[in-house]
This record gives sequence, C-alpha cells and structure tokens, in this order.
Amino acid sequence: MPRSNSYAIIRYRIRSGSARGTQRSGSANREVGTRFDFKGVDAGYEQNQAELTLRAEQEFQLGQMMDILRQKLVKRKVDIDCMELKTPDCSLNSARQKVVIQQGIETDIARKVVKAIKGGKIKVQAQIQGQQVRVTGKKRDDLQQVMALLRDSDFGLPLQFNNFRD
Repeated sequence: MPRSNSYAIIRYRIRSGSARGTQRSGSANREVGTRFDFKGVDAGYEQNQAELTLRAEQEFQLGQMMDILRQKLVKRKVDIDCMELKTPDCSLNSARQKVVIQQGIETDIARKVVKAIKGGKIKVQAQIQGQQVRVTGKKRDDLQQVMALLRDSDFGLPLQFNNFRD
C-alpha cells in the first residue's frame, strides 16, 4: 500500500496566549500604563476570543496603541495581515476601536487555492475541509512544489502550512 503525505493550508489560528499578549505581564497593557504619553489616561486593551478592543480618551491615542499592538503581535510571530481594523467609535471623552484577528480560509478563497493547485498540474489532491485546505500527495517534493506555487501567488491573505503528516 503506497504511503501518502499531506498537510493543511490555513490562515493564522490563535494559539493559547498568542493574542493574549495584550493581557500578560510585560504586555501591551503594561506598556500603555508606563508610557509617558499615556500617564493619567484611561487606556487599555480588552480581549474577547479573537476580538480585541482598544480604548482610550482620544482618537490619536488609538493609533499609538495600534503601533504597540502590532509590535507585540509581531514579537509573538502573528502575521499582522490577519488583523481586520474596524472604524473607531469616538465620543467626547472616549474612543474605542475593535480589531478582529481573522482565522480560517473563507470558502471562495479556498476554492481559488484549490483551483491554483489543480492548475499547477502537480500530482496532488486538494480538498476543502471546513476552514482549511488539505493537500495530499505521494511525494514530499510534490507537496513542496505546491507550497512554492502558493507562496508565489497572491490570495490577499497570509497562508500557513501545518499539520504535515507522513
């Protein structure tokens, strides 16, 4: 019986603690609390699953907080292209902005990925499984060719290759 190799193509998946970098010691909340330009300002981050809420007193402070958040996420190896920024809600003395960390591959983009793999004429099978695409082939070299093909093409989102099975 021939062996087959496979791996999954996904968009960033939140691991425990990766997006929670805003709540741990040495994190973004602590940095906001100790920065000179945020002294005496009620500002911070709140997390609910894959959604972060930035709150500050002024809208320009939200931009500074976004810079801090980007630095913390890059340090934790989270691709910042996975962040979807919502429009800020501003009132007289408070401003809030939601940031959603997108996970999984939407069905229409997954179809484009499968179509690109089949168009590459490589001897592999690609199938959509929920919010990921599983690629199966007999040779590892074929799977690596598919990885190179997908890295060269632009789908408008960062792809990760994981769950390699031998």
